[in-house]
Amino acid sequence: MQNYSTTLLRFSALFAVVGAFIGSHMAGSMDYQFRTVHAHILVVGWLTLFAWAVFYKVFYQVKTKLATLHVWTAIIGAFGLTTGMWVYYVRPFGLPDGLVTVYFIVGGTTLLVSFVLFFLVTLSKKIDE
Repeated sequence: MQNYSTTLLRFSALFAVVGAFIGSHMAGSMDYQFRTVHAHILVVGWLTLFAWAVFYKVFYQVKTKLATLHVWTAIIGAFGLTTGMWVYYVRPFGLPDGLVTVYFIVGGTTLLVSFVLFFLVTLSKKIDE
């Protein structure tokens, strides 16, 4: 069984690679249209998921439904927010405005839910055990 820490760490590393690649591309091309997406990929995808990976490694090493829900809403939300932001700001596919806006909002809301779930996990008695 793969634990929460390892799962979050691997996704964090993936976001780090993508964020670094986008930053490198922006620097090389002198085109900064991806700056907002780049910043959110690194802050939400890399740093936040990494911090949560450390939390699960150090403080919360039990499997619970709440923690499982937190981990997957975090991963899905980080992906949804950052890709939604990319589609919203860059408009690469010519999708309808309503669809793009809803996708962006759903991704961000999923990530917001993961932050609330993380707060609830930190209130759990399992941390003290």
